[in-house]
Amino acid sequence: MYSSFSKLPLTGVKVVDFGQYIAGPAVAMLLGDLGATIVHVDPVDGPMWDSPANAILNRNKVIVNLDLKSEQGLQDALTLIAEADIVIENFRPGKLAALGIDFTALREARPELITLSVPGFASNDAERRDLRAFESVVAASSGVFTDMGLNRVLMGINPSFSPLPLASAYAAQIAASATVLALQSRQTTGLGDHIEVPLAAAVMEGLCYNSIKVDNMPERYLTQREVEIERRRTEGLPMNVSYEELQELLDPFFRAYMCKDGRMFYVVCPSHKCHARRCLEVLGILDDLIAEGLTEEEDTYKPWSEWSSPVSLGVYPMPKDWADIIAERMKEVFMTRTSHEWKKMFGRAGIPGAPQRWLQEWIHDEYAETSGLMIDVFDEEYGEMTQPGPVVWMEESGEEALKPTPRRWVEVPEALKILRKHRTELPDVDEDAPEGWLSGVRVLDLCNVIAGPHSAGYLARFGAEVIKLDPSTPLYDSWNTVIYGMSQGRGKKSVLADMKSRHGRQVFEDLVKSVDVIIWNAPDSQIKRMGLDAENLHKLNPDAIFCKLDCFSGVRRGARTDYIGYDDLVQATTGIMLRFGGAMDRPEEHAHVGTIDVMCGFGGALSVAAALYQKHRFGRIGRGRTSLNANSGLLQVPFAFDFKGRGLFDEPSGPDSNGWDDLSRFYSTASGQHIFLSTYERDLPRFRNVEGLEDLPDIAVDQRASYLAQAFQSQIASEWVSRLRAADIGVAICENLDALRAEHARIADGTPGTDRGSYAFSIYLDHPSGHQVTQLDPYAVRPTRTKVFALSPTEKFGASTQRVVKGLGYADQAIEAMLKSGGINDSWSAQYLPS
Repeated sequence: MYSSFSKLPLTGVKVVDFGQYIAGPAVAMLLGDLGATIVHVDPVDGPMWDSPANAILNRNKVIVNLDLKSEQGLQDALTLIAEADIVIENFRPGKLAALGIDFTALREARPELITLSVPGFASNDAERRDLRAFESVVAASSGVFTDMGLNRVLMGINPSFSPLPLASAYAAQIAASATVLALQSRQTTGLGDHIEVPLAAAVMEGLCYNSIKVDNMPERYLTQREVEIERRRTEGLPMNVSYEELQELLDPFFRAYMCKDGRMFYVVCPSHKCHARRCLEVLGILDDLIAEGLTEEEDTYKPWSEWSSPVSLGVYPMPKDWADIIAERMKEVFMTRTSHEWKKMFGRAGIPGAPQRWLQEWIHDEYAETSGLMIDVFDEEYGEMTQPGPVVWMEESGEEALKPTPRRWVEVPEALKILRKHRTELPDVDEDAPEGWLSGVRVLDLCNVIAGPHSAGYLARFGAEVIKLDPSTPLYDSWNTVIYGMSQGRGKKSVLADMKSRHGRQVFEDLVKSVDVIIWNAPDSQIKRMGLDAENLHKLNPDAIFCKLDCFSGVRRGARTDYIGYDDLVQATTGIMLRFGGAMDRPEEHAHVGTIDVMCGFGGALSVAAALYQKHRFGRIGRGRTSLNANSGLLQVPFAFDFKGRGLFDEPSGPDSNGWDDLSRFYSTASGQHIFLSTYERDLPRFRNVEGLEDLPDIAVDQRASYLAQAFQSQIASEWVSRLRAADIGVAICENLDALRAEHARIADGTPGTDRGSYAFSIYLDHPSGHQVTQLDPYAVRPTRTKVFALSPTEKFGASTQRVVKGLGYADQAIEAMLKSGGINDSWSAQYLPS
């Protein structure tokens, strides 16, 4: 809880949090870190999930224990809600209403109230809505564990377990951003909203770069791993590639190398015009490779058949012959220095790379501490506790966010007193409220790759006009820009301008003057150079909100703040790769494209929403911030902490991990399909009602796995799922993304998919790329009052240049002159997706 003099953006916002486990409490934690006053409600016998992580999830909260099944407990809950601006819950659909807390009725009485539900499956999903939707059940049902990346497929590890709470982490960021977008809208309309964000839909949005299907993808974009998978499937060969063999199928600029100190160093230099070249320069092998014939194509956006050579430095993926040559040289050089030396050399040279570290090392990393990415909080139960710092913050109040208050248990009268300290001030209700929360808001997207562009693209579904500005000549190859852009470019207008030229700079400054929000993923040095630091931006557009995403930063500056990087490097830095691979000599990238990137994008949207609310509420123009590193703390919240007496960091890791324990893991069935059983000791009596598993409660603990493995082989997967669900036991068949897409895709119909249950895809038969494209709908956020817009397919880069520039007041003759000078451009290539 923060004082009334706080500069945190959500100061004075009152929240009642009924959330349990991770997703619901995490939403409230994100709001609390931004200054909201929060009362958390637990059952009388404590939280449903007994974990030290609750000390993190419930910081900046007071906790009351209520029996909602009792008359007094229900009355106390309703009294608390009467003082709230926002109410959060994450139970199965209808459960809270059955207890007497009906959001529909509450909002009829108080239309200004914002209510949030974060169920496992969508309330309009008749097949799944009533399931016991634990994190792993949602993950298994949503294809998280099956075909989990090209590496695991080739190694035959399928399904493959990950302990990262992907569904809850994605849902928390999506739900928090949606809630604050509703809050900022309320400041102008006087109206609240009811919002639903199902975990299943949220994790699918996190996997949108994995689940997209582009028919007839040109050969140049297929990696060695994809080619090998197709070869083995065509020839009927087993997927039994060893870890060592797999490394030789990886691109030399997208893999780990052993260093002199016995640690691995992860290099992520594909796709960028300069990164691969700088990498070879720092390693001292560029000139030799060029002398041997390594080439750089001047225009890689031409069809592959028109290149002077099939290889071009800085383009992904590299053909195998050159990939092997370069990788062998890089292996030799990396062994000449320690991983720490390479970290400094790469970082200072502006090259994306990072050493592999364990989570325990990251928690106590000096940079993590000095930057505020890890902070110390004195908890009533665990004492001095190191835990992740704020995930999203404002530059002007970040220092305050580094000092959260520890969770505190109080009685209902004190909780009410705390809530009543703040007065809610609202405008008169606007009967002509805009259709979307962001209708009329204009956004300038200066971002690249995934996290930043995804953040801006997410805002478009709520009515924002998003203009994406890219250089006249691309810095990244088409694998990065066009293929990723198909997911995060939807609903945007694409403009190409050379901001270093006179004309391009003028267009850039005119765009800055015309927008409400600017989003950029760049280091501070680059932001200042482009005139978007606070002082210079104020001169151009004093009312514009600027939000920044980057790789490594925290609230405070530190040695690595300006190092550039990507998702994979944060996985390396914070221990995710070593957790996934299981050992220092076999790190593995967490399989999903954008594991942290997409979540960081939603975090960027939360910073925009908080800045907009602050502007409407307090008249204060702020600068929102988040980073990939900061989001990694939320992604690892079940184990990203330390305190005296914590015990070993022995959470599930490595390719042999198949779950949490014998009651929560994969089991094979008679049909050959795997199911994921997800249950607890307290649920053992339920098995008495499951035919074929009646004896489980009597089986010795060390015999359970064997008993269950044998029993599950007696029936097919669907039969076991039916029996277990009838006893209200958490279980799911391990689905895969291809099957989910095939089952839940429809021809694009101009709707966002929010009415289609937990899974929804659209097929674009006439996609601007010329290919048939099937991709996930923008459907995870389901408001009741406001509209979510279906997004148009991503247009060709530069398609809107002339239209947008003309809208800035330029005459046709001037636009033609700027096109001729190269100050602006209306295309990078003849083809949308260069062949």
